[in-house]
Amino acid sequence: MSSPHNTPVQSVVVPFRPGTSPELERRLGHHEVPRRWRAVDRSAHAPHIVAVPGDDEGNWAAAALVTARPDTTYLKIVDAVGDIPAVVAAVVAHARDRGLAQVKWEGWTASPEDAAAAGFTALRPSLAPPRDAGGPTTGYVRWLSGETPAEPPYYGQTTHFTCGAVTALVAQAHAGVLPRESLDRQAELRLWREATNFPACEPVGLGVAVRRTWPSSPVTVHLDADGPVLLDHCQGDEHEWRALLQRVSRTDAGQVGVPIDAGRLSMTSLRRAIDGGQHALLLLSLAGMQGFDVPHWVLCHGAVPDAIVIEDPWANAATGDTWVDAHLLPVPDASLDAMSIVSADRFRGAVIIGRP
Repeated sequence: MSSPHNTPVQSVVVPFRPGTSPELERRLGHHEVPRRWRAVDRSAHAPHIVAVPGDDEGNWAAAALVTARPDTTYLKIVDAVGDIPAVVAAVVAHARDRGLAQVKWEGWTASPEDAAAAGFTALRPSLAPPRDAGGPTTGYVRWLSGETPAEPPYYGQTTHFTCGAVTALVAQAHAGVLPRESLDRQAELRLWREATNFPACEPVGLGVAVRRTWPSSPVTVHLDADGPVLLDHCQGDEHEWRALLQRVSRTDAGQVGVPIDAGRLSMTSLRRAIDGGQHALLLLSLAGMQGFDVPHWVLCHGAVPDAIVIEDPWANAATGDTWVDAHLLPVPDASLDAMSIVSADRFRGAVIIGRP
């Protein structure tokens, strides 16, 4: 394992399991292993220890608990103990060896001084963390690809169904159309009420709501499905009235000037839109990143080599997932391509918001 300057970084990488804590404590000697390392089941996020060997054989001078969402291209340091500069350098080298785009560091115990000395930049604090998220108040990021995408504000959805509204609000705040201070629960629920198909937001209805809320922002909906979508779970009368609402949304789209592109949006076209300063609200399944097949809106707002940078308004506290994971999250193009084919109908839905 080597550093950015090709100086060898001696380290050990081993899987982390809650039952290995006594072994950790033996190897780390007087360094106390944080209780949060084993407070939740992190197994879905490939937890592992990156350690720096000590002077005595078998002992470690430092260790970091490292995790990451599946189908992404980053590593997150949950905590580091012992020789902090040495073990953080080891984690960065480990990420570089794997060809990853980014390393994040949760701010539980990390000091701004240690983070800056290691080449990390402080993240803007979350404006409204998801309820019961249990995340840190601070976090840090270090990009490894040379690209540094502009940082939007992070706002966590406050319900299970307002992801579409939140991604639109964050997109407009990032574009300078909406003041950051306006990102609050009232704005979240107001926009959701305009866009919802009860309770989900389907692509056309969301696009129409964005256009009506910000008439100066051009909006295009990309939806390669002819009929109503996201109704797999509905039958009979419930399916019929929800389908009717989606047909009304298509009529409204024509009236307010929202074109509907029936071709499937490609990753190349998505990158082109982002490079042109546009924002993309993309519907995807959480099966890859979180383990359950639920349609979910994210914001695509930046690009680095081989990955699209997204904002995910939801974090899964049960797996140790926090807003630090969900914010400035790089997802490989191939992974995003796969996870954004949703529903039994296998369609892709996106709302592209252009510059005012």
